[in-house]
Amino acid sequence: MRWLLSKFQADKPVTALVNDVAITVQPKETLLQAALRQGIDFPHSCRVGGCATCKCRLVEGRVKELTQAGYILSDAELDQGYILACQSVPRGDVKVTVDTQGAAARQQVAGRVIAQDHLTHDIVRLRIQLDGTLPYKAGQFAQLAIAGLPGVSRSYSFATRMQPDAQVSFFVRKVPGGVFSSHIHAQALVGQSVSVEGPMGDFWLRTAEAPMLMVAGGSGLAPVLAILEEALCAGVKRPVTLLFGARTQADLCALDTLTELARQWPRHFAFVPVLSQEPEGSSWQGLRGLVVDVLAEHALSDRTFADSHAYLCGPPPMVDSARAVLLQRGLPGAHIHADRFTTQHDLAAAA
Repeated sequence: MRWLLSKFQADKPVTALVNDVAITVQPKETLLQAALRQGIDFPHSCRVGGCATCKCRLVEGRVKELTQAGYILSDAELDQGYILACQSVPRGDVKVTVDTQGAAARQQVAGRVIAQDHLTHDIVRLRIQLDGTLPYKAGQFAQLAIAGLPGVSRSYSFATRMQPDAQVSFFVRKVPGGVFSSHIHAQALVGQSVSVEGPMGDFWLRTAEAPMLMVAGGSGLAPVLAILEEALCAGVKRPVTLLFGARTQADLCALDTLTELARQWPRHFAFVPVLSQEPEGSSWQGLRGLVVDVLAEHALSDRTFADSHAYLCGPPPMVDSARAVLLQRGLPGAHIHADRFTTQHDLAAAA
């Protein structure tokens, strides 16, 4: 009987309360699709479960999740009942709450590419001159679209703090089979028109006096650089340790920027690169292995890290493993902030 009831409910429209506003959800329709169809200004970006912009808290009812939300949401968010609206099909009447203030602050600003720099073999830095100001906090991200690739857009973190001349930068890592990133790497883009929509995300530096422990992997270094740059300009004087995970020496990027940050930083600043696939016998004299192992074995041997605030950015497995290590060593969950760099390729693999 229970199976028959569930099947019956799935084959007819149900009601969803979104911040106490009732909408109708058709069979097989996601919460996000239904909300947008009925004029609800629901925060969203990628629509495929890759950015968490549409996360909301499930207060009542049950949903069928089309992909694993644990790949993009944190353990704390899952414990609090958060789901991804774009990947959730109600199994009956549901009630959700969602923060719409961030969506109201988003803007779409046109611009043009003014520089296209290959930082490594698979990371390109795009510098864009916007036609107008786009306010954002260092660490946040935006949706980027380019004229030469109509109908396709992707999310990237700002790689610098907000600039008075309305220039923005993004690190674009080439993803296997990635339509957007492959285009960015293969084509000459200087002069092309672009559209930047944002800001999005809640990854930014919180006000505190505690030491800053930052763990980045690959292009996840971009928002970390923006946060450090903004903190320096704001006169922040907190000790910093930055662990950066890469594959080989050829994958290390923005070293000049990091050197200058360390030179100007008013307190202790330690930059610790960790290479996971550097060939044996090379000239590399630094640490080898996974950055999470270094975090567990070395960084946390210093008890000052028990009072740190952590900022994690990079591939979801790295971020989740680092968070688990920090929690195990006693760092409060409220002091751990993370941004998972999830790609379409990652989502397909997870599914």
